[in-house]
Formats: sequence, C-alpha cells, structure tokens
Amino acid sequence: MKKVLMVVLSTMLLICAIACTKNPAANTANPGESKATVAVVVAGKFGDRSFYDSSKEGLDRLVKDFGVNPITIECNNENHDIQIKNAAEKADIIALVGWEFYNIETIAPDYPEKKFIWIDNATESPVANVLNITYAQNEGSFLAGYIAAALTKSGTVGAVGGEDVATINDFIVGYEQGAKYYNADVKVVKNYSNNYDDPALGKDCAIALNDQGADVVFQIASACGDGVFEAAKEKGFYAIGVDSDQKYIDPEVIVCSMKKEVGSSIYTAVSEFLAGDTSKLGTTWVADMATGYIGIGYGDDTMTQQVPDDVKAAVEELKTKIVSGEIKVNTTR
Repeated sequence: MKKVLMVVLSTMLLICAIACTKNPAANTANPGESKATVAVVVAGKFGDRSFYDSSKEGLDRLVKDFGVNPITIECNNENHDIQIKNAAEKADIIALVGWEFYNIETIAPDYPEKKFIWIDNATESPVANVLNITYAQNEGSFLAGYIAAALTKSGTVGAVGGEDVATINDFIVGYEQGAKYYNADVKVVKNYSNNYDDPALGKDCAIALNDQGADVVFQIASACGDGVFEAAKEKGFYAIGVDSDQKYIDPEVIVCSMKKEVGSSIYTAVSEFLAGDTSKLGTTWVADMATGYIGIGYGDDTMTQQVPDDVKAAVEELKTKIVSGEIKVNTTR
C-alpha cells in the first residue's frame, strides 16, 4: 500500500508541475509575445482610410500577433518634434509616419536605447538607431496611370495631390508616365489641395480637373481624397484610390487603388526588431514592387469591376517589366 501511495503522490506532483508550466502568465501559449511598447505617431490624424490608417492596421497586427503594448499619437500637422520626444519617453520602438518628421536626425541620438522607424522619408546621413523606409510609389502609380489611360473616354486623366512636394510628385511622375505608356496622346492634368484633411478641398480640386476634361482622377491627398470620390459620384467620372485598397468606399466610382503597404512594412520592421534583428537600423529600406509592398488593388470579386480583364493582364506584365528593370519608372527622388 505504501508503494502504491508513493506512486499516486508522485503522479499528482508531476501533473501539478505540468499544469504550472501552462500558466498563462508564463506566456507559453504565444512564444512570440512581447512586452515591448510600440508607438505609431502620424503627422496628421487617423481616419483617412489610407496612409495613416494603414499604419494603424500594422500596429493592430503587432498587438494581435506579438502582444506588444500599443501607443498611437496624432500630431494634427503640428508639434512634430515634441511628439517624437513624447513617444520616445514612453515607447521602445517608435514609427514616425510622414515626411514631416525630418528632425528625427538630430532627436534620435538623444534616445540611443530606442529604435525609430521613419516612414516615407530618409535622413540625410545614417543614424544608428533609425530605420528609414521609403516607397517606390512611382512604380505603383505607373500602373495606375496605365489603367486610367485605358479607361478614359475623353483622352484626359487627372491627379489631385496633397501638396507640391517631392513625395507627392513621385506619384504624379509615375502616373503620367504610365498613362502615356498606354497612349502617348493622353493628356494628364493635375492640381494640389494643399491640405490632407478637408474633403471639401479635394472635391473642389477634382471638379476643377473634371472641368478640364479629366474623366479618371487619381487622389493622392489622404482624407482630402474622400472629396475626390464624392465629386466622381456626383459628376459621373471615375476615381483611383491611394495607399490602401479603397474600392470598398464606393465600388461604383473607384476603379482601383495604388497600394502602398505602410502597415505591412511597419509590421515587418518591428517584428524583426522583436526577434533581435537590428541589422536594418542605420539604413534606408526601399519598399518597392519587387518586395511586394507596392501594387494595385481592385477590391474583391463582390464589387463592380470597371477594369477589363485584358487590362489587368497587361498590368501584371508591366509589373514584371518594372521589377526586371526593363521599364525604368521616372522618380523625383
């Protein structure tokens, strides 16, 4: 009996030990769970269903997959330097979303233990704790221009930019080149809202381009782009979305979107940091079509598809030529 009792007790102790190792507090259910705090700081504000919201989607995925502690900060187009510092005081990894954070080059060295990711621009010289991520938006915009030229009936296509700066113009030069690649006689007209937040301004800009004959208009103006979509619906022309696949917003007027995977690039960079790989710090990573971070979205199969299958097939061929270098896309960078 004593031997039996000893065996029973030993078994119970073993079961208890195993159970203890499965304590949720030990994080064994998700070996990749992290207690790191990750901040996403946007130069404008969330709610654009485009550039800034894409960055938030990347953070949400990091919370889900790695258990990071999230912080979001909106600069509302002011106090960018102050908000960099505020984020650095609270977070381990800080993603700065927007070209406006150019003073990161002098601020980051004051926080050597923190890791920064600068989205959409690059420091003039390498900074040891900063990863710059720029995007080949000109490549995706080439495809958008090709599609616009394939759909136009008037022979004129347009683009509304948020402001007359290098990053926005990088979209536009690619868009114009792609349109003329399809048809050299296509006319490309453009204007700038000089604002990223007011849809009314985007609407006015789009109507002005439509008055010039543009029956397909590419919006490159964040939340201002909602106004471009409104104008397209009211005036009966087509629109092209930007940064995220925006077709769901109005499938009847948005024919496609130029996708710039900001959220996915943030997710990739932070996950590498969490895994201990800091080799990209001090460098500039160009997220381009070859790496899969730039492309075209047509919504899903439940949505109206204005782009014919033969044009979609041609776009796929153009992707291959751009990736191989056979087609050199113009750039402002």
